[in-house]
Amino acid sequence: MSGWFEGFIAETVEVGGQALHLRSGGKPDGPPLLLLHGFPQTHAIWQRVARVLGHHFFLVMPDLRGYGDSAKPPSDAQHLPYSKRAMAHDMVALMRERFGISRFGLVGHDRGGRVAHRLALDHPDAVSKLAVLDIAPTLDMYARTDMDFARAYYHWFHLIQPQPLPETMIGANPRFYLHWKLGGWGSQGLAHIEPEALAEYERCFCRPEAIHAACEDYRASASIDLEHDGISRASAHKVACDLLVLWGARGVVERLFDPLALWTAQCAGHVSGWPLPCGHYLPEEQPAETAAALLEFFGD
Repeated sequence: MSGWFEGFIAETVEVGGQALHLRSGGKPDGPPLLLLHGFPQTHAIWQRVARVLGHHFFLVMPDLRGYGDSAKPPSDAQHLPYSKRAMAHDMVALMRERFGISRFGLVGHDRGGRVAHRLALDHPDAVSKLAVLDIAPTLDMYARTDMDFARAYYHWFHLIQPQPLPETMIGANPRFYLHWKLGGWGSQGLAHIEPEALAEYERCFCRPEAIHAACEDYRASASIDLEHDGISRASAHKVACDLLVLWGARGVVERLFDPLALWTAQCAGHVSGWPLPCGHYLPEEQPAETAAALLEFFGD
């Protein structure tokens, strides 16, 4: 598994009426591990990590709905099709219907971490262990909003504006916008991204329907997702399994939040974690360290 996803199978399957693109492979009889990417990327972010983890786990790496080559369904006034609850349901259905797997380890980076958080809350029997990469809980991040946070994560407030404002602005030069995002949040440029991965990000993101879907993802996070999270928190509904939290030492999460404390407050299991010497994109900037941490956590 030394080449570009060598040994992994790419396919598009229909789950619940949604076409989901994914790669899967690794150790056929190994423990199943579902890896979820974030904005503005695709499952390609896991390529380097998969080279290591594929020797120990059976890996499933999908494109979330709205991203990559997965479906980009029409939205509605509540942004329900792009809620993390809907995306989490996609993932549970994918694992069960395509692979016959009802319980699995779960890793989420960025937006994928928010999907993973909701999945662990809504489907606790499906998740054996959970790892989230470079995020704090959505509710806490919005509650912490001040000038520093708004300046660093301005896209959280730009992308939620009514369409077609952000879509039109980003669409004027999507490649520039994509590169700016991929090189930001402490990541210090694009050198950490493999050429094949960058080409995939450009191909998949720089399309009007993909830009709109990404905006809908963020619009959902600022509306229906906060409603769902608020209900969960009011009822003291917490993640039931053990949780690993990793984040970038040069990133916004390190600078503005206490991720370990915030996640400990939202988890009934054992919580552990630490920062890695990088920016936001841990699986690409520190693939060996990220893979080692995940292997130790999920391999216990």
